[in-house]
Amino acid sequence: MSGILVTVLNTIVIIGAVASAVVVIKAERLIDSAIALAAVGSFMALEFILLQAPDVAIAEASVGAILSTVLYIIALKRVGEDKKKGDKK
Repeated sequence: MSGILVTVLNTIVIIGAVASAVVVIKAERLIDSAIALAAVGSFMALEFILLQAPDVAIAEASVGAILSTVLYIIALKRVGEDKKKGDKK
């Protein structure tokens, strides 16, 4: 790819990652933060692909975007169930 195209793509991906990180911080609900964190991981995986590091991109996509998001959502669901059980007592 040409140098200008790579620069433009890198800039777009970094802006997307920063915007998603801001959403993580500013979100009202925790589930929204978890989903925005998955977007940050996806943007980072895309950036690693653009930097020609496919092995790091695969690791970031699988762990940073998918696995951690699933674990956060499961934890949030369990905490919500515990709060409901605590209210009934």
